[in-house]
Amino acid sequence: MPSTFEIRPLESRDRASIARIVESVGNFSAEEIRVALELVDAWLSQGEASEYICDVIEEKQTVRGYVCFGPTPLTEGTFDLYWIAVERSSHGKGYGQALLEHAEQQAKRRGGRIVLIETASQNGYAGTIEFYKRAGYGVVSRIPDFYRVGDDKLTFWKRIH
Repeated sequence: MPSTFEIRPLESRDRASIARIVESVGNFSAEEIRVALELVDAWLSQGEASEYICDVIEEKQTVRGYVCFGPTPLTEGTFDLYWIAVERSSHGKGYGQALLEHAEQQAKRRGGRIVLIETASQNGYAGTIEFYKRAGYGVVSRIPDFYRVGDDKLTFWKRIH
């Protein structure tokens, strides 16, 4: 775990760092990066009224990663984790774990009881899948060929309250 870091709400000055981070990860297509930044922009322009919460993890005045989550519409206490990304050069240093725990705590503080995470099944996501499993998430659904032939959608679930 990083020794000295801060998790704080994402600010306008962080947008370029978030773009750099989602591009550096290597798993996201140009379209996925565009969507990630749309959620960031919604947060920046509307705050929680956007129904998203976007926070960054910063160490030594450098943004290392971010998380975007929010309440799932039409549910009581269910939250979706939309995006979590850590710059490639900082993988394995505990930033992702800190961000995920932070999102869970923030969801719980807002009445959350369940967190859902969707991800792809392709080989490039093997590390991501293991990360979620190590954090106590279980796979509750798999939709074959969802994203494209051979790339299933996996839904992870965890009770937080």
